[in-house]
Amino acid sequence: MWEMYKKGFLVYLQLEKSLSQNTIEAYGNDLEKLTQFLEYKELKCSPDQLDLKILQEYIKWIAGMGMSDRSQARIISGIKSFYKYCLQEEISKTDPTELLSSPKLKKSLPDTLTFEEIERIIGAIDMSKIEGVRNKAILETLYSCGLRVSEVIGLKRSHLYLDIGFVRVIGKGDKERLIPIGAEAAKHITIYLQEIRVHLPQIKGCEDILFLNKRGGQLSRVMVFYIIKELAVKANIQKNISPHTFRHSFATHLVEGGADLRAVQEMLGHESITTTEIYTHLDRNYLRDTLNRFHPGFKFQKTT
Repeated sequence: MWEMYKKGFLVYLQLEKSLSQNTIEAYGNDLEKLTQFLEYKELKCSPDQLDLKILQEYIKWIAGMGMSDRSQARIISGIKSFYKYCLQEEISKTDPTELLSSPKLKKSLPDTLTFEEIERIIGAIDMSKIEGVRNKAILETLYSCGLRVSEVIGLKRSHLYLDIGFVRVIGKGDKERLIPIGAEAAKHITIYLQEIRVHLPQIKGCEDILFLNKRGGQLSRVMVFYIIKELAVKANIQKNISPHTFRHSFATHLVEGGADLRAVQEMLGHESITTTEIYTHLDRNYLRDTLNRFHPGFKFQKTT
């Protein structure tokens, strides 16, 4: 009986919430786990018959399977979204998730690279290879614009306005934003377009995609991850690095340099300013120095 409700929910996420296919699949998998639990416990109940007690048992069940706190929190978030849909569609008159609490998660600060480390990684690219020219353009763009990996692989040629120093990016929920792009990144994109991409075959549907693989198809997120991992090893950098590290570094360097937090939020495409505020906690020295410079009642005493 749950299959019909699940299909309706997934369509709702796609059409009304404009979520990415990966996110929609994750929600679907989380609902599938709940229905598996109901079958295991031989509980034949529809969404409107589910209560808080059953859901609490379900959370204990997935915790007992060794699922991390973060995964549990994501599943609970998915169930809560499902019941918002059920209330909206009048499938259920009550929301059993209202008092369902999530595990408290520790906020971990993301790894960041210094500007020198970023230069070392980019400097490790073998520019004698065709893919090296592309990879340099990708990494320069990641750092220059603070893009998510999904955004950089989805960049379109028709969304480049390099003559005026901007790119149009399609972010989460298909939301568009215009982001300034630095001269160095723009230069290497132009080199890639004129010297490499023009000679590549083009798979149907990828004609407007900026960064292509050797076969003329769109790059995968995993491919960009491997490119950066290999370069970090070549550059002898020991930190845990991913494409997202470039985004974190972009934001951190802006905040440390005194950039307005609202401007950083806009460039990152964060829906809430609270998400951007994590970058104010990355550098304690920066915060202390800011207080020293601007707060008349603050004076930091060094201990010896």
